[in-house]
Amino acid sequence: MYTRKNQRDLTRTEKRRLVDAILRIKRSGRYDDFVVMHREYYVMDTENRSRPAHMTPSFFPWHRRYLLEFERALQAVDPGVSVPYWDWTQDRSTTSSLWAEDFLGGNGRPGDRRVMTGPFAYDAGNWKVGTGITDQNWLTRNFGRPGRDPVSLPTADDVARALKDPVYDTEPWNSVSTEGFRNRIEGWGIHRVRPVANHNRVHQWVGGPMAGAASPEDPVFWLHHSFIDLLWDRWRKAHPKAAYVPGRKPDAPGRERRHVFGLDDPMPPWTVTPRALLDHSKVYRYA
Repeated sequence: MYTRKNQRDLTRTEKRRLVDAILRIKRSGRYDDFVVMHREYYVMDTENRSRPAHMTPSFFPWHRRYLLEFERALQAVDPGVSVPYWDWTQDRSTTSSLWAEDFLGGNGRPGDRRVMTGPFAYDAGNWKVGTGITDQNWLTRNFGRPGRDPVSLPTADDVARALKDPVYDTEPWNSVSTEGFRNRIEGWGIHRVRPVANHNRVHQWVGGPMAGAASPEDPVFWLHHSFIDLLWDRWRKAHPKAAYVPGRKPDAPGRERRHVFGLDDPMPPWTVTPRALLDHSKVYRYA
């Protein structure tokens, strides 16, 4: 059992150890494997293949296992490390400690959005963005996407509205599900119903690779998804009688039957089921 802390509560030593562990698995090539995996399973609901990771009820359990796999890779080089969470309803400033020189570094510079500060800046010599992600090798960010189409971080009220929904997910079990906790948090915009929200809005706010399928190229991805995992935990405690749905693949033949994962359907690439990931209490807790 270990603890995932709010990133604002990390000591200098804890930050340094986390950064060092991330850089070590980057040098080994293991980090890039995680990026490739996320790109592979970032499947749009218009595609004719299984989608365990996004736009689907298994969004939460798939990312829980993904985060655990990353955490285990970190702990293989430093057993005392865990993935902290970024509560973006509280730490909303571009100058928050999250973006400090000794942690994740700051925003991209004007013009090319290239990150110039912190351990993940290209000029620091430790972080090269993978081939095929961008035309450059450096990490980029564009906080808030200033200009003609700015983005703000979600608020505590945005999260509270999602947490109040007593239903986990609803048909058609994809990006246009208008009700249900899953899509309220995952945050796909629904035309004339609601804009992009919560999880997706944070990805947009950070910008750079975070705005696409290769989002783990930016290490803030893990802190963001640690918070998303915590929100699932809070929702389950608030609605103890609410079940993961669908309990089994949809009865009706067609796309959703083939592409949606029920409670006991093994999710690739691990063959683990959503049921096996409902309870994390024997592995980690949140502070």
